[in-house]
Amino acid sequence: MKNAAETGGQKGVQEYDLVVIGGGPAGMMAAGRAAERGLKVILLEKNWSLGKKLLITGGGRCNVTNAELNTRVFLDKFKDSGKFLFSAFSQFSVRKTLDFFHIRGMPTKEEAGKRVFPVSDKAKSVWDVMNGYLKSGGVVVRSNAAVTGFVQSKPGLIDGVKLKGGAGGSGGSGEIIRGKSFVLATGGKSHPETGSTGEGFGWLAKLGHKIVEPTASLVPIAVSDAWVKAISGVSLDEAKITLFLDGVKQGGKKGGGSGVRKGKVLFTHFGLSGPAILNMSAEVGEAMKYGEVVLSLDLLPKHDYATLNEALQKLFAQDHRKKFKNAIGGLVPNAFVPAIIEQSGLDGETPCNSITREARLALVKVLKGLPIHPTGLLGTDKAIITSGGAALEEVDFRTMQSRLVPNLYLVGDVLDVDRPSGGYSLQLCWTTGWVAGNALQK
Repeated sequence: MKNAAETGGQKGVQEYDLVVIGGGPAGMMAAGRAAERGLKVILLEKNWSLGKKLLITGGGRCNVTNAELNTRVFLDKFKDSGKFLFSAFSQFSVRKTLDFFHIRGMPTKEEAGKRVFPVSDKAKSVWDVMNGYLKSGGVVVRSNAAVTGFVQSKPGLIDGVKLKGGAGGSGGSGEIIRGKSFVLATGGKSHPETGSTGEGFGWLAKLGHKIVEPTASLVPIAVSDAWVKAISGVSLDEAKITLFLDGVKQGGKKGGGSGVRKGKVLFTHFGLSGPAILNMSAEVGEAMKYGEVVLSLDLLPKHDYATLNEALQKLFAQDHRKKFKNAIGGLVPNAFVPAIIEQSGLDGETPCNSITREARLALVKVLKGLPIHPTGLLGTDKAIITSGGAALEEVDFRTMQSRLVPNLYLVGDVLDVDRPSGGYSLQLCWTTGWVAGNALQK
């Protein structure tokens, strides 16, 4: 998969209006917007191709954005980070993002949780749009161009970036790419195999920027329950997860999580994943520092206790001669039947017409609260995104300009912005990248 405008070997003998470091979604958007406005732009990517992480997002389908068109409601999902983002999102909103892709020939569709995907169900469709955007603006793309740091002839401004020479680098040893302005789009530390290894944080620290230490933010959860691992690959599209710490339901604290999440849950060989789990993972990790954590899984969140009891009565009357283990599959996926039998204490061989009222009510409690026991979070290498990065108070979000280095702009995952799963991370990249590319002067 080759990049648009790939030159493979232009040397840094000329000065560019803009040098973009990092060929992910934020970097591609910043480069494309600046070039669209007539600036001379070079995009440096250390991988052999642009958008390596973009191509694996959403399981290869690419959750382009979240279709919450009310900007205030959208930014509420970013917790304390949201207050910094209003000026940027007033310039390039979710609506403008959708328009951007639609007018470039990529139709989208909305799924559960307002998640937006290409109609093609292929991340390559998004990659094609962004690659075409770069090509149409004449952006010079250098792949296999690993940057080792900024070049400064005097404090307060950047003159260029130095490339790694030899194997894995581009050009001769110590080649310098010079520019008037620079966009840092090197990402966080999630999925390091795609190139997100966090080196940009070190460069920023040397310039005097405060860096909040990155930690796994949206990350799968490991559990001890054998039944969970036994149904690896099974998913629930609509489940409810409640977090308990030492037997007490969590949530409701200002600035914290709700303690409850609803949505898709995926069962894996190590434990739990899926949007509902990822969005609760930070709360789970924090709670585990203080005591015993149990996750309560509601298999049927559309039913309250009373309506579920009625549904069971109807089911057992209808299938009165069936064994319990065969009848319960009418309400929940068969994969959960062994765990339900174990937790409820019911004998799976019991005929439905022999189940007592007390046993039925006990079963209701299990279906509304199947206990799962976390043992920890997977590491940053398995995280969908990491939190942490450049401190937000040191960035002017009207332009994405560093308040410490006037010709440096910070975009995407390099920023310390906490956000949930469901299209919010990519929207942050589209918005901050566009704003930076739009703010630059020749």
